[in-house]
Amino acid sequence: MDLTLSPEQEAARRVVREWVDAVVAPAAIRNDREERFPQEGLDGLIRDGWIGLTIPEEYGGGGADPLTYCLVVEELGRGDANVRSILSVHLGLVAGSIARWGTDEQKQQWLPRMAAGETLGCFCLTEPNHGSNPADLRATAVREGDSYRINGSKIFITNGDIAGVALVMARTGGDGARGVSAFLVPCDTPGFTPKPIHGKLGLRSCDTAEIALDDVVVPASALLGNEGDGIKVALSALDDGRMSLAASCTGLAQAAVDAMVGYAKEREQFGRPIAGFQLVQELIADSAVETEAARMMTWRVADLKARGEKFTTAASMAKYYASEVCVRAANNAVQVHGGYGYVDEFVVGKLLRDARVTTLYEGTSQVQKLLIGRALTGVSAFT
Repeated sequence: MDLTLSPEQEAARRVVREWVDAVVAPAAIRNDREERFPQEGLDGLIRDGWIGLTIPEEYGGGGADPLTYCLVVEELGRGDANVRSILSVHLGLVAGSIARWGTDEQKQQWLPRMAAGETLGCFCLTEPNHGSNPADLRATAVREGDSYRINGSKIFITNGDIAGVALVMARTGGDGARGVSAFLVPCDTPGFTPKPIHGKLGLRSCDTAEIALDDVVVPASALLGNEGDGIKVALSALDDGRMSLAASCTGLAQAAVDAMVGYAKEREQFGRPIAGFQLVQELIADSAVETEAARMMTWRVADLKARGEKFTTAASMAKYYASEVCVRAANNAVQVHGGYGYVDEFVVGKLLRDARVTTLYEGTSQVQKLLIGRALTGVSAFT
């Protein structure tokens, strides 16, 4: 794996970093306090073209390679994971699925609008009673002539209240994974009703919703892939999503390291900066090493994807490791800040709260271990 970034990749990282430092990061604590959607972040993503970063150029997107995408996502995660979530769900989970599975008509219908930021995407897989076992989901899609009637509910849907198109998994027949299909549902379809979720521990300014699907009728042309392909569509999307989340977690961990270093050099106790104390340096060093390891694991996933090789297991490894690392790094940052780390005058408390969910969504750490174990042994622990 070549670890040398191209001039174009370096430029993308630099431009995003400067914007994040000037606009996104300064607004993050205020948005978190008020549970206010980071509109300045979305506006910048659209204005500067990042909202269509990985969408093929023929549909008006940037056609960016996987590593460039990871570099951009890491910088967004470093500044505010709430802004990162908008982009990675929109691109990694929804636009990527349309590009991979869609018909020419579906691509023409959705990708140019998504590349321009006119339409955002949301990914509707998780249900109130079915998270880690999506093959058992209960939302239904019944064929009625040239249309499908969808009923059910989805939970913890990022972009759920702002999206224009939802990638919805619903059961079209039979039990288990083979009975699930995927649909592209315009969010203004009658019966598609989002309800914002408030009071979250972290990602408090992220648009998160519960989705009610009450007799949502879509044409048969809304089917993404074939009937029964829904779990395949979802899992292929989650491969990209886990790569993106690993990059975001790396950025969040880097923010924690930067905060630790800056505070430790300024804060004095016993007549000298606390950076001079061995146990403080241990907290910083542990987090810095783990952050760099998470970054390299994420870059490896991007490299495998760019070369067209299978990256499912590598993505699970990177997502598992990076999510656990960012929790540890944020926790260490709070420790270094002492009592000040417990109030939101400093960003480290927000970092810890935002980090905590990363070990839960897009497959918990425990599920990632089972996926990795199955890949290595050939034996499934799921059944």
